[in-house]
Amino acid sequence: MKSKKINLSDLGGIMYSTDTSYEFRQETEEVDTPKNQQQDLRVMLDKKNRGGKAVTLVIGFQGKSDDLQTLGKMLKTKCGVGGSAKDGEILIQGDVRDKVMLILQKEGYMVKKAGG
Repeated sequence: MKSKKINLSDLGGIMYSTDTSYEFRQETEEVDTPKNQQQDLRVMLDKKNRGGKAVTLVIGFQGKSDDLQTLGKMLKTKCGVGGSAKDGEILIQGDVRDKVMLILQKEGYMVKKAGG
């Protein structure tokens, strides 16, 4: 996925400052990770901007990035493939949607298949 662009509304309305000592601090608060039963995850197949290769995409995770990394590592290990976890999304190489759904359901997550 592309990194999210920052627009003026994200900056709190500040457009220009004449104060030479002014430094914009973007506050990024990480929310505590809810329980597995409260997470509503979507599993889909994605081929866009990947050179025709398919990846299984898990979206909808809410919580700390460390917990996202842990979940991503567990999924990659159990599926025996590579991938990455960042920006609230987990990318798993290949079309392993059914296997990922079964693993997440066993862990207690609410999972739905999304996309075509």
